Amino acid sequence: MLKTHYFFALSLPDEMKKEVHELTVPIVEEDSFKKWVHPEDYHITLAFLGDSSQEDLDQAIDHVTQSLHNLGSFPLSLKRFGTFGKSDEPRIFWMGVNPSSTLHQIREKVYEACEEAGFQLDSRPFTPHITVGRKWNKPSAFSKEWVSEFNPVETHCHTIREIVLYRTHLDRIPKYEQVHTIELNELP
Repeated sequence: MLKTHYFFALSLPDEMKKEVHELTVPIVEEDSFKKWVHPEDYHITLAFLGDSSQEDLDQAIDHVTQSLHNLGSFPLSLKRFGTFGKSDEPRIFWMGVNPSSTLHQIREKVYEACEEAGFQLDSRPFTPHITVGRKWNKPSAFSKEWVSEFNPVETHCHTIREIVLYRTHLDRIPKYEQVHTIELNELP
């Protein structure tokens, strides 16, 4: 049986998902990665909780909601493509975002609230990104020069309005289900 996993993430507006998808299309056409993330599944992970009981999830939701009560929506724009894994054969291909102090503040609050609720979280440094592909698929080595040809010259600014607790369904496409949504206050 497949285990269910939960995570808190920034929910991206539809226009931002569309922009990421359009930037990714030429790379997909080159068959450069084995798996591609469905555009409906684009997000920025803030805290990965893993498998959990409903009671523990409810506690995390309460803690996260309280910690974000005075934070508002904020602007965010795309930056460039990047990778995780071996430099010549990456396992994760992602789209990065421009620096945002609000994003880092929200991530810190969500992370701390989940720890207070009793979750053991990944301690690696936070690198905000939107995973778009997995597992390099070409016989030639991956290169930063190759991917730089696809980096956007200019991107749009989008407003991030909600944090979502997602449930993973490994047997579905799209595979992430919104379980609980926390609305950020509107920009003044």
